[in-house]
Amino acid sequence: MPLPARLVYHTDDPYAVCLSLGEPAKSVTWVFARDLLAEGMRRAAGAGAVLVFPRHRCLPDTMRIVLRSPADAALLEIPASLVTAFLHDTYALVAPGAEGTHIDLDGCLARLAGPNG
Repeated sequence: MPLPARLVYHTDDPYAVCLSLGEPAKSVTWVFARDLLAEGMRRAAGAGAVLVFPRHRCLPDTMRIVLRSPADAALLEIPASLVTAFLHDTYALVAPGAEGTHIDLDGCLARLAGPNG
C-alpha cells in the first residue's frame, strides 16, 4: 500500500540520513548511515534493523529498504531515481569523505560531559 515517505539530510549529522514514514503528525523516523543507502544502490547492504537492496531486473527503477524492529518489519519500494537524486543533493552539501569536517567535536564532547563537565 502507498505510504508517505520522506528522505532528509542534515549537515549537522553528516554521516546519517533520516527516512520518515507516514503522515507528518504521526510519522516514524528511521536514522541510518548515508553510506548504507549509497552502497544499497549497487548491492545488498546492511545488517540488523536496516537493509537496502538495489534495483531488481523486474523493477529496474525500484530499490528496496527493509526496516526491522524486534516486533515487526516493513518492506519499502522506492524509486531508485529519487534516491539517486537525493544522494546527489547530499553530496553537494557534504562530499563523501568530508563528513568529519562538519562535526562539532567540541560541542559533542561538551554535551556528553553534561552541565558540570
